[in-house]
Amino acid sequence: METLVVDHPLVAHKLTALRDVRTDSPTFRRLADELVTLLAYEATRDVRVTDVTVETPLVSARGVRLTRPAPLVVPILRAGLGMLDGMTRILPTAEVGFLGMIRDESTLKAQTYATRLPEDLSGRQCYVLDPMLATGGTLAAAVRFLFDRGAQDVTAICLLAAPEGIAHMDETFGGTGKPIRVVTAALDERLNEQGYIVPGLGDAGDRLYGVV
Repeated sequence: METLVVDHPLVAHKLTALRDVRTDSPTFRRLADELVTLLAYEATRDVRVTDVTVETPLVSARGVRLTRPAPLVVPILRAGLGMLDGMTRILPTAEVGFLGMIRDESTLKAQTYATRLPEDLSGRQCYVLDPMLATGGTLAAAVRFLFDRGAQDVTAICLLAAPEGIAHMDETFGGTGKPIRVVTAALDERLNEQGYIVPGLGDAGDRLYGVV
Protein backbone atom coordinates (compact mmCIF):
# COMPACT_ATOMS: atom_id res chain seq x y z
CA MET A 1 0.00 0.00 0.00
CA GLU A 2 1.21 3.49 -0.86
CA THR A 3 0.61 6.54 1.34
CA LEU A 4 0.98 10.05 -0.07
CA VAL A 5 0.91 13.07 2.23
CA VAL A 6 0.44 16.03 -0.10
CA ASP A 7 3.03 18.68 0.74
CA HIS A 8 1.76 21.96 -0.68
CA PRO A 9 1.34 25.37 0.99
CA LEU A 10 -2.26 25.75 -0.23
CA VAL A 11 -3.14 22.35 1.21
CA ALA A 12 -1.57 23.28 4.55
CA HIS A 13 -3.32 26.67 4.55
CA LYS A 14 -6.78 25.22 3.96
CA LEU A 15 -6.24 22.39 6.43
CA THR A 16 -5.22 24.88 9.13
CA ALA A 17 -8.51 26.74 8.65
CA LEU A 18 -10.43 23.45 8.79
CA ARG A 19 -8.82 22.58 12.11
CA ASP A 20 -9.82 25.91 13.68
CA VAL A 21 -12.74 25.42 16.06
CA ARG A 22 -14.00 28.90 15.12
CA THR A 23 -14.59 27.89 11.47
CA ASP A 24 -18.36 27.67 10.93
CA SER A 25 -20.09 24.96 8.89
CA PRO A 26 -20.57 26.97 5.65
CA THR A 27 -16.89 27.95 5.63
CA PHE A 28 -15.86 24.42 6.60
CA ARG A 29 -17.82 22.98 3.66
CA ARG A 30 -16.23 25.42 1.22
CA LEU A 31 -12.71 24.78 2.47
CA ALA A 32 -13.20 21.01 2.45
CA ASP A 33 -14.45 21.24 -1.14
CA GLU A 34 -11.39 23.26 -2.19
CA LEU A 35 -8.99 20.98 -0.31
CA VAL A 36 -10.42 17.84 -1.91
CA THR A 37 -9.86 19.30 -5.38
CA LEU A 38 -6.19 19.83 -4.54
CA LEU A 39 -5.88 16.29 -3.17
CA ALA A 40 -7.74 14.87 -6.16
CA TYR A 41 -5.16 16.38 -8.50
CA GLU A 42 -2.50 14.20 -6.85
CA ALA A 43 -4.77 11.19 -6.41
CA THR A 44 -5.57 10.98 -10.13
CA ARG A 45 -1.99 10.99 -11.41
CA ASP A 46 -2.37 7.31 -12.36
CA VAL A 47 -5.84 7.57 -13.87
CA ARG A 48 -5.91 5.51 -17.06
CA VAL A 49 -5.76 7.32 -20.39
CA THR A 50 -5.46 6.33 -24.03
CA ASP A 51 -3.63 8.11 -26.85
CA VAL A 52 -5.75 10.06 -29.33
CA THR A 53 -5.22 12.50 -32.17
CA VAL A 54 -7.34 15.65 -32.47
CA GLU A 55 -7.52 18.46 -34.99
CA THR A 56 -6.56 21.88 -33.69
CA PRO A 57 -7.43 25.00 -35.72
CA LEU A 58 -3.96 24.59 -37.30
CA VAL A 59 -2.79 20.96 -37.38
CA SER A 60 -3.29 17.50 -35.98
CA ALA A 61 -2.08 17.05 -32.39
CA ARG A 62 -1.48 14.06 -30.19
CA GLY A 63 -3.15 13.94 -26.80
CA VAL A 64 -4.88 11.63 -24.35
CA ARG A 65 -8.40 10.90 -23.15
CA LEU A 66 -9.67 8.97 -20.17
CA THR A 67 -10.33 5.34 -20.99
CA ARG A 68 -13.46 3.29 -20.42
CA PRO A 69 -14.80 2.10 -18.09
CA ALA A 70 -14.99 5.47 -16.39
CA PRO A 71 -13.44 5.91 -12.95
CA LEU A 72 -15.85 5.34 -10.07
CA VAL A 73 -15.99 7.81 -7.18
CA VAL A 74 -17.36 6.37 -3.95
CA PRO A 75 -18.10 8.75 -1.05
CA ILE A 76 -18.65 7.02 2.28
CA LEU A 77 -21.84 8.41 3.79
CA ARG A 78 -22.41 10.79 5.39
CA ALA A 79 -19.23 12.82 5.73
CA GLY A 80 -17.84 11.67 2.38
CA LEU A 81 -20.63 13.56 0.64
CA GLY A 82 -18.91 16.78 1.64
CA MET A 83 -15.96 15.74 -0.55
CA LEU A 84 -17.91 14.74 -3.65
CA ASP A 85 -18.20 18.08 -5.43
CA GLY A 86 -14.49 18.77 -4.99
CA MET A 87 -13.66 15.39 -6.53
CA THR A 88 -16.06 15.52 -9.48
CA ARG A 89 -14.95 19.06 -10.28
CA ILE A 90 -11.59 17.67 -11.39
CA LEU A 91 -13.01 14.36 -12.69
CA PRO A 92 -16.43 15.30 -14.11
CA THR A 93 -16.79 12.23 -16.34
CA ALA A 94 -16.48 9.83 -13.40
CA GLU A 95 -19.44 7.76 -12.28
CA VAL A 96 -20.52 7.97 -8.66
CA GLY A 97 -21.54 5.19 -6.30
CA PHE A 98 -22.47 5.44 -2.63
CA LEU A 99 -21.48 3.36 0.36
CA GLY A 100 -23.16 3.91 3.72
CA MET A 101 -20.96 2.85 6.62
CA ILE A 102 -21.06 3.76 10.29
CA ARG A 103 -18.57 3.17 13.07
CA ASP A 104 -19.90 1.53 16.23
CA GLU A 105 -18.68 3.92 18.93
CA SER A 106 -18.25 1.12 21.48
CA THR A 107 -16.39 -1.42 19.33
CA LEU A 108 -15.00 1.10 16.75
CA LYS A 109 -15.89 -1.44 14.03
CA ALA A 110 -17.52 -0.40 10.75
CA GLN A 111 -20.98 -1.57 9.76
CA THR A 112 -22.48 -1.23 6.27
CA TYR A 113 -26.06 0.05 6.14
CA ALA A 114 -26.48 1.12 2.49
CA THR A 115 -24.92 0.46 -0.91
CA ARG A 116 -25.56 2.00 -4.32
CA LEU A 117 -22.83 0.52 -6.50
CA PRO A 118 -22.55 -1.61 -9.64
CA GLU A 119 -22.49 -5.32 -8.85
CA ASP A 120 -19.54 -5.84 -11.19
CA LEU A 121 -16.57 -3.50 -10.82
CA SER A 122 -14.20 -5.52 -12.99
CA GLY A 123 -11.47 -3.31 -14.45
CA ARG A 124 -12.66 -0.22 -12.59
CA GLN A 125 -10.43 2.36 -10.93
CA CYS A 126 -12.16 3.46 -7.74
CA TYR A 127 -11.68 6.59 -5.65
CA VAL A 128 -13.02 6.38 -2.10
CA LEU A 129 -13.83 9.62 -0.27
CA ASP A 130 -13.59 9.45 3.52
CA PRO A 131 -12.56 12.58 5.45
CA MET A 132 -10.92 10.89 8.43
CA LEU A 133 -8.69 7.82 8.37
CA ALA A 134 -8.75 7.18 12.12
CA THR A 135 -8.75 3.54 13.24
CA GLY A 136 -8.86 2.42 9.60
CA GLY A 137 -11.75 0.03 10.14
CA THR A 138 -14.26 1.90 7.98
CA LEU A 139 -11.87 2.52 5.10
CA ALA A 140 -10.53 -1.05 5.17
CA ALA A 141 -14.08 -2.41 5.03
CA ALA A 142 -14.95 -0.10 2.12
CA VAL A 143 -11.81 -1.04 0.16
CA ARG A 144 -12.42 -4.74 0.76
CA PHE A 145 -16.03 -4.30 -0.43
CA LEU A 146 -14.85 -2.74 -3.72
CA PHE A 147 -12.22 -5.41 -4.36
CA ASP A 148 -14.77 -8.14 -3.63
CA ARG A 149 -16.84 -6.70 -6.48
CA GLY A 150 -13.86 -6.81 -8.84
CA ALA A 151 -12.29 -3.35 -8.63
CA GLN A 152 -8.86 -3.22 -10.24
CA ASP A 153 -7.30 -0.61 -7.96
CA VAL A 154 -8.51 1.70 -5.19
CA THR A 155 -7.31 5.15 -4.14
CA ALA A 156 -8.63 6.64 -0.90
CA ILE A 157 -8.70 10.41 -0.45
CA CYS A 158 -8.76 11.56 3.19
CA LEU A 159 -8.47 15.01 4.67
CA LEU A 160 -6.55 13.60 7.63
CA ALA A 161 -5.00 10.29 8.64
CA ALA A 162 -3.72 8.84 11.90
CA PRO A 163 -0.72 6.49 12.17
CA GLU A 164 -3.00 3.82 13.63
CA GLY A 165 -5.26 3.96 10.57
CA ILE A 166 -2.34 3.71 8.15
CA ALA A 167 -0.96 0.78 10.14
CA HIS A 168 -4.34 -0.99 10.04
CA MET A 169 -4.57 -0.55 6.28
CA ASP A 170 -1.02 -1.89 5.87
CA GLU A 171 -1.80 -4.86 8.09
CA THR A 172 -5.03 -5.62 6.25
CA PHE A 173 -3.77 -5.30 2.69
CA GLY A 174 0.02 -5.31 2.90
CA GLY A 175 0.45 -8.93 1.80
CA THR A 176 -2.35 -9.03 -0.76
CA GLY A 177 -0.58 -7.30 -3.62
CA LYS A 178 -3.67 -5.16 -4.19
CA PRO A 179 -2.92 -1.72 -5.69
CA ILE A 180 -4.07 0.65 -2.95
CA ARG A 181 -3.14 4.28 -2.33
CA VAL A 182 -4.06 6.65 0.47
CA VAL A 183 -3.79 10.35 -0.38
CA THR A 184 -4.14 12.75 2.55
CA ALA A 185 -3.43 16.34 3.53
CA ALA A 186 -1.66 15.37 6.79
CA LEU A 187 -0.61 12.45 8.93
CA ASP A 188 -1.46 13.50 12.47
CA GLU A 189 0.01 12.43 15.81
CA ARG A 190 -2.29 9.73 17.18
CA LEU A 191 -5.79 8.65 18.18
CA ASN A 192 -7.25 9.51 21.57
CA GLU A 193 -9.19 7.10 23.80
CA GLN A 194 -12.42 7.78 21.86
CA GLY A 195 -10.82 6.99 18.51
CA TYR A 196 -10.60 10.61 17.34
CA ILE A 197 -7.56 11.92 15.47
CA VAL A 198 -5.32 14.27 17.48
CA PRO A 199 -4.86 17.16 16.83
CA GLY A 200 -7.42 16.48 14.10
CA LEU A 201 -10.36 18.72 13.33
CA GLY A 202 -13.16 17.13 15.34
CA ASP A 203 -16.02 15.13 13.83
CA ALA A 204 -15.95 15.92 10.10
CA GLY A 205 -19.60 15.02 9.57
CA ASP A 206 -20.80 17.23 12.40
CA ARG A 207 -18.67 20.14 11.24
CA LEU A 208 -19.91 19.75 7.68
CA TYR A 209 -23.60 19.32 8.40
CA GLY A 210 -24.18 20.08 12.09
CA VAL A 211 -24.96 17.69 14.93
CA VAL A 212 -27.92 15.43 14.12
